[in-house]
Amino acid sequence: MAKKKSKTKNNENTIARNKRASHEYHLEERFEAGLELQGWEVKSLRAGKANIADSYIFLKNGEAWLLGASFPPLDAACSHVVCEPMRYRKLLLKRRELDNLLGKVDRQGYSIIPISLYWKNAWVKISFALAKGKQAHDKRNADKDREWQVQKERMMKHSVR
Repeated sequence: MAKKKSKTKNNENTIARNKRASHEYHLEERFEAGLELQGWEVKSLRAGKANIADSYIFLKNGEAWLLGASFPPLDAACSHVVCEPMRYRKLLLKRRELDNLLGKVDRQGYSIIPISLYWKNAWVKISFALAKGKQAHDKRNADKDREWQVQKERMMKHSVR
C-alpha cells in the first residue's frame, strides 16, 4: 500500500506568518519574492527565529525592501559578525513585477504587506500582498461573517446526526 502524501507539508516549510494581515487589511493581489540574506540570518531562520508581524515593504530607487522584520541572531552562529536583527532586507523581484507594484502603490494607494516567510527548496521566500487598510466597521463585518461561518458549520454537523 502506497503512503499518502501529507497535506501539512506547507506548514512544515513556514518560518513565520503575519496573522494580523488579513484582519487589518483587504488583501488583493499576492506575490512571492526571494530575500537577500546574510549567513547568520539563514541560521537564525533554520532555528525558526523570525518575526514579520510588524513589518512592511517599501519601494525605493526601483528596488523593494523589507523593513521591520526581526531575525534575532543565534549566540553560537555569529561571533565575528556584527548582527543587526532589524536591518533592511532587499527583495529579489523581476523588473516587470517591481514596475507593476510601483504603479499600484503610487497611483492607487495600495500598501505592500508581508503575509508569510517560508522555505521553498533551499531558498527563503516571502509571500506578500497588495493591500488596502480596513476601517473599524469592515473589521466588525469580517468578524461577524467568520462567526456566522463557524456557527453554520456547527449547525450542519449536529443536524446530520
